[in-house]
Formats: sequence, structure tokens, C-alpha cells
Amino acid sequence: MPLQGRLFLSPRIFGFYANLFGNKTKFFFLWDDIEDIQVVPPSLASVGSPSLLIILCKGRGMDAKHGAKGMDQKGRLKFHFQSFVSFNAANRTIMALWKTKSTERNGQTLEAETKTESLQPQDNESFQGLEEVKMLEVCSSSLSISANQLMEAFEGGRLEQKIVEKSGRLEHHATPWEEVKCNVHQRQVSYKFDKSKFRYEGEVNSIQKRHPLTDGNGWVVEESMSLQGVLLSDCFSLQFKYQVENSPTKPLACTVQVLVGIVWLKSTKHQKRIIKSVTSNTCLHLKEMFRQVEKELSQDK
Repeated sequence: MPLQGRLFLSPRIFGFYANLFGNKTKFFFLWDDIEDIQVVPPSLASVGSPSLLIILCKGRGMDAKHGAKGMDQKGRLKFHFQSFVSFNAANRTIMALWKTKSTERNGQTLEAETKTESLQPQDNESFQGLEEVKMLEVCSSSLSISANQLMEAFEGGRLEQKIVEKSGRLEHHATPWEEVKCNVHQRQVSYKFDKSKFRYEGEVNSIQKRHPLTDGNGWVVEESMSLQGVLLSDCFSLQFKYQVENSPTKPLACTVQVLVGIVWLKSTKHQKRIIKSVTSNTCLHLKEMFRQVEKELSQDK
């Protein structure tokens, strides 16, 4: 299952950091460790976008082995990176830094094709200053359905498909849930916004994780979401937490609480505008989604 995270590039190192639902993954290797970089054509596995395949020299970068997709027959580690905010810009920057380092080894100089931009840290601070995301409650509802019934909206079946169509999520695709550890399942979701419903266009790629509450009385769904083609979406990504719990007093009723956190990918003067837009739009669309779930299930009775 791919990890959603951030790349850190400096003149000397290539680094990756992910904090997915509290599970942190980080690794780095030197530009000198890289033997080849290839562009892989779009596929279903890469959600329709090209990806980068980075192959290290044999025996190099072994400290980053836990982040590699695998090792080829020659004993070289292979790393796959996909779903960039802008693939072309990322590809140009990575190739320029690698080529610059390669020519330096040959005693030559090469001016980088693109600048590495302000998000690139220094070598000695590659993974510093990454704060935990502050989660804000954006929606809380009491529903006349059980927690398990509401969870059908995340199951990939008929109910989810109906909700997707009515909520304006086009070209929706969800992978089957896969168990990543005991009682914890994970899947990938992608779709496009219908401008007539959302008032803006763009694409979503997300990773969802679900697990039961410790008392078995409900569920938690966590989601890490990246946006593409949405205004200012290169500045942030989103994290959601849905907590669904059966009512202690009513047999067919539950409460759902939704929290959202904004991960700032780079500085912007529009932070307040983004926060207001995310919280208001999220609240509006979630309440409509829960209303549609209740309506569909009541019609099936």
C-alpha cells in the first residue's frame, strides 16, 4: 500500500517523510547512491498518473531499505514515487539535482534546470520541524441508523456508489480493504469533483484506514487526503477522522463526529482563507452525505 508523504531534497540528499495516522516512516539516501531514474507511464496502480522509479547502485542506500518497493536481481534497491502535485515540476527538479551531482563527480558543472524551491531543507534538518496535525471538529450528527449501517457508506458496495453519485464525486475508484494489522484495514480512494456540486474542479487521492472502537461499540475511519487542480492545493493536504458510535439508549441510532486537520506543505499568506473554506465546505458536504445515507437505508427497509 503506497504511503502519502513529503519529499525533501537538498544538494546532497534525497529524503522522504510520512506520518500516516500516527505511523511515521522516514528514510533518505545520497544522490551519489542513485544509478538510474526512470519515468513509469500511468497505470491503474498509480491512479492514472506517471511515477518515478529510482534505482540505487548495488549495495548503496541500505539504511533506506524499509522504504524500497523491492530489490532487483542485481541487488539494487528500487523506489517508486507517484501522485505528485505537479509531476513535471517534480521530475525536472529531481533530474536536475541528480544530473548536477553526476557531472560534479566527473569534474564538470551543470546549472540545474529548475530551482529546488523553499521547501527543500538543509541536510542537517531534513526531518525536523514537522509538527503533529491539529484536528478541529467540523461536524457532529445523530443519525437514526446503527454504526454498522453507516459504515456501509465506506464499504465500496451499492450504498457507497449511490452516495458517491449523488454527492458529485466523479470517476470514483476505491481499492478493496486490505488488512494491514489485526483489526485494522486500509484502502485507496480517488475521484474528481463535479463542479456543479462543489463549485470548483480538481482531483482527490486519499488513503483510508478503519478499525473498531476498543469497546466494540463503533468504528473509526481515518483518511489522509491530497488534492490536485484545486486552488492553493500545493500548499496543504488534509487529514480526517470519523468516529462512529452506537447510541447507548436507542437500538438503531448512532452518533458521528468528524475532525479535520490541515497539513501545511509550504508557507502561504492565504492560511486563514484555506481554513475557512475547508471547514465550511467539509461540514456542508458531510451533513448532506449523512442525510443521503439515512435516506437510502430508510428506503431499503
